[in-house]
Amino acid sequence: MLTGASVVLPTGTVENGRLAIEGTRITSAPPADAQVIDVTGHWLVPGFVDIHNHGGGGASFSGTAEQILTAVHTHRVHGTTTLVASTVTDEMDLLVRQAGLLSELAEQGDIAGIHFEGPFISPCRKGAHSEKLLRDPDPAEVRKLIDAARGKAKMVTLATELPGGIDSVRLLAENGVIAAIGHTDAGYEQTVEAIDAGATVATHLFNAMPALNHRAPGPIAALLEDERVTVELINDGVHLHPAALELAFRHAGAARVAFITDAMDAAGIGDGRYMLGPLEVEVSEGVARLVEGGSIAGSTLTLDRAFQRAVSVDKLSVEDAVTALSANPARLLGLFDRVGSLEPGKDADLVLLDADFELKGVMRQGEWVVAPQLP
Repeated sequence: MLTGASVVLPTGTVENGRLAIEGTRITSAPPADAQVIDVTGHWLVPGFVDIHNHGGGGASFSGTAEQILTAVHTHRVHGTTTLVASTVTDEMDLLVRQAGLLSELAEQGDIAGIHFEGPFISPCRKGAHSEKLLRDPDPAEVRKLIDAARGKAKMVTLATELPGGIDSVRLLAENGVIAAIGHTDAGYEQTVEAIDAGATVATHLFNAMPALNHRAPGPIAALLEDERVTVELINDGVHLHPAALELAFRHAGAARVAFITDAMDAAGIGDGRYMLGPLEVEVSEGVARLVEGGSIAGSTLTLDRAFQRAVSVDKLSVEDAVTALSANPARLLGLFDRVGSLEPGKDADLVLLDADFELKGVMRQGEWVVAPQLP
């Protein structure tokens, strides 16, 4: 039993609240022999859910099983209790093989599924992806990837304006996989067509797509205005100006925003040289850029920092930050019956924060990943 905290529930925040946990689940009442932990002066929020993450702790999701688990643990200790592993553009045979490995870890419950970012993206907006490995989204090749994932493919990012893009969106939607529009050079009308075909996510909105223009509004306007679309935002102070984040929240509303990390190997480690797929990355002062060309190459963000920035710098309410970091991504993944909020019957996944929103504890399925750090 955790007592005395400000507990953020779907219905609002309960001051001086308490949360009962038995085994791996949140319960409506504590067991008779429950240990009572006084966390007065702290916040209790649901465990964070990251739907777009390439790695951390010096390891990537393109690596071995051991490296993948290192990356998972790195983000867990920063509050991400549910994580989708994102791949990066590579040879198709390598992606198929990696999908098999990641699907095994998803079956074990270590990750929540797989996100394929590339190779079906625009060379005009490739960001930190190898241009020579890019290809059009042929539905047969898209199917090859989702088949290799053995039911664990959660999302595929596509430049839907490319040949085969719309048919691939339909294929993904029919197979229960999220079609995400990103790394795209599409115009407004092309983006609307993709949404109507079944695309429901904007991959890191604003980044790797044409800018908003008053005569050519492009994909940003189409993605923000459509109630069917959830927009990913990288809230690290590097990828987005605060005014851009405010614009997205004001127009889409908290119910349609999902904060992501788009993290690469350096998350949780620090500056240095790293690899992102086949490309070399230099991380300096926490900012990751390609050695060749200087494009931003993912982030070194963890979701506890994204949460703290959201409420301290962006001045979002704690409730809206929880919605963007936990509830919305859990709903997207079809996991809201288990994670994404602090409700009886759900997994005991939670994050303990102090009054300054510094992480002080992490629980996953009833076990402390980070034991409470109390005064």
